Amino acid sequence: MNASRLHLALESGAFDVPEGGLVAVIGPVRGDDLSDLPKDRVEIIQRHYPDHHYFEEQGFQVATSIGGPYAAALIRLPRAKAEARAMLARAQVATNGPIVVDGQKTDGVDSYLRDMRRRGDVGEVISKAHGKLFVVRDANLSEWHAVEMPMVEGRFHTGAGVFSADGVDPGSRALAEALPPKMKGRVVDLGAGWGFLADAVLQREGVTGVDLVEADHAALEAAKLNVTDPRAAFHWADALTYRATGAVDHVVMNPPFHQGRSVDARLGQDFIRAAAGMLVPKGHLWLVANRHLPYETVLEDVFHQVQPMANTPSFKLFHATSPKRRSRG
Repeated sequence: MNASRLHLALESGAFDVPEGGLVAVIGPVRGDDLSDLPKDRVEIIQRHYPDHHYFEEQGFQVATSIGGPYAAALIRLPRAKAEARAMLARAQVATNGPIVVDGQKTDGVDSYLRDMRRRGDVGEVISKAHGKLFVVRDANLSEWHAVEMPMVEGRFHTGAGVFSADGVDPGSRALAEALPPKMKGRVVDLGAGWGFLADAVLQREGVTGVDLVEADHAALEAAKLNVTDPRAAFHWADALTYRATGAVDHVVMNPPFHQGRSVDARLGQDFIRAAAGMLVPKGHLWLVANRHLPYETVLEDVFHQVQPMANTPSFKLFHATSPKRRSRG
């Protein structure tokens, strides 16, 4: 939520905070300044664990899904169109008052402005800092209410806005096909998404348990539907701060490499360090990455042995063993 646009909207009267009732702020991220809102009446809706935890630590009331009823709702537009439409539709049902929409031009805010003008009463538009904020009332979003996500390959549930919602990610498929037939012991799927890799791991001989660690609450809920093996355990957590309990023999992962719209290889590199920190002394990391990502140096820094696996035109796969240092428990 852009603080300067919100401040201008409140100052100009384009948006007035209702005198009573709960105000939903949907999708804010760490660092967003919400000081212009009445903190004691704000409910943060954030399904991404690190951002959810940030606002919880700031003393806000937090939730993972839209509840209500709300006197007003403020929405920070996400990148995924399906997720944004679902947010707007659910907010419209749960809110008795105005809905404030805030977003960057790069996230398509102009297209949502056009949509809302066709569907409801849009007030003053605040344009600043490469984005826009506007207030909509009495919107008809009925066509967005019952949008169902298709089943992937006829058996996997996903969800609006989750990674690889429309199909199996090719990198994850490549890694699943490259995993050995035997994987003795306990496995952590770090950044498990909706469970495709965990499902593949559980088909390997010798696996005693799989811990699915995922920051996106919606993706993890889908994983619970997709991975029903009793050896699976589910953890809504930040992969970079997650603490495994007990010995971990293998980590599998297809780590993210975007912060917003920008490629940030440091995120995947930090995943690698986190994996090394939780593995037993002779543990194994199984990793897939886009070919352009510079992961070789960090792999060699934190593992004694790094073995490239079968590559594809788009991806490179690694098997790393025996972490050099165990900075995490």
